[in-house]
Amino acid sequence: MSWSVRESSRAIREASSNGIVRRMVNLPRSIVGGFSRVMGHGICRIGIGGRRDQNPIPNFPLQPPQEPLIAPEEWTFLSVFEQQYGSKHPFFYACQFMEALKIAEDEHRFMFMYLHSPHHPFTPSFCRETLTSDLVVQFLDANFVCWGSLADRGEGLQMVSTLQPASFPCCAVIAPAAGNSIAVLQQMEGPVSPAELVEILQRTVEEQGLAFSNSRSKEEETIRARAIEEERKRDRVKEEEKIRADRRLREEQDAAYLAALKIDKEKEKLNSLLPERKVQKPADSSNKANYEKLRHSATQKQFGKAKEVSTVRETANGSKDSQATQILIRFPNGERREQSFSCSDKILSIYRYIDSLRLPGIGNYRLISSFPRRVYSVDQIGMTLKDAGLYPKATLFLELL
Repeated sequence: MSWSVRESSRAIREASSNGIVRRMVNLPRSIVGGFSRVMGHGICRIGIGGRRDQNPIPNFPLQPPQEPLIAPEEWTFLSVFEQQYGSKHPFFYACQFMEALKIAEDEHRFMFMYLHSPHHPFTPSFCRETLTSDLVVQFLDANFVCWGSLADRGEGLQMVSTLQPASFPCCAVIAPAAGNSIAVLQQMEGPVSPAELVEILQRTVEEQGLAFSNSRSKEEETIRARAIEEERKRDRVKEEEKIRADRRLREEQDAAYLAALKIDKEKEKLNSLLPERKVQKPADSSNKANYEKLRHSATQKQFGKAKEVSTVRETANGSKDSQATQILIRFPNGERREQSFSCSDKILSIYRYIDSLRLPGIGNYRLISSFPRRVYSVDQIGMTLKDAGLYPKATLFLELL
């Protein structure tokens, strides 16, 4: 075999540690600086054929550009390739290298980089038989973010000087790394058949994907931990607000009671100054009852809203169960409602509670959970909250239909 992929693969495996290749390559300053200019001008991520096209960066208004969004150099590779080998090929992003690397990082994929040397004797057979084959096109489009460039100019020439391939065509599997560096997970040089290329790429994904997914898992765990901590902070704030509200309510009740007591004392003092009224004990009893009634009415006004919430809660719970479960419901407009149910209540109770709120704009909807994602619709409304995995605490999202 005239290509050096076996030797390169063996060398890379020897240089790996903990399942991730650490062949770190520092990027040229011009490539990193070019990426900064791209982000500063808000250039779109654009590709040939209309696939995977991205929307413009939302911080910039959509106005007719005075100049083309993509520099001619970024289209040169595709133009040269398609003129000679046609439009059937993997989806290559027509953008700068660092932007393609950022796309791969955002999509949690590896980058497949192809350095095209038009005048090398191995290039025509590789392009006609391998790079444009259905097997390679489908595999690359499904698993990689592809980027290509001419090996004798622009960023392609810079990557050649960085990777220093001994032969062409040159392909590499790239992963983003910290700082101005990249991790070269696999480097292939010389002609290779479609089946061999797919086998090499598949093996690279299997060997390196575990470490890549572990990194994603740690990041997701960090995000989840932060979300849980934020939720706990909000719960503490809510509990403190409830304690303050209860304290204010007790103070208002005490003030109302003291005011009523003062009126009673003044009334008794007035009666002591009028001897003829001492005989009218039934009237005094009636007045005292009226004051008690006024005091009770003032207290009832303070408890009005609490009673309404309690009534809705008892309706939602249906049956009194000592094992309660807390359900936090998030609405599309960002509003949050928390309600306590019994673990033996059914999911239908949650729907009834939401309907009792009579919120504007809430028509047909369904409830879903995020971790793990699960839909609680008509087929699940007969399940108890405990059987549905919503005990003792859960967060549901209301999704409009």
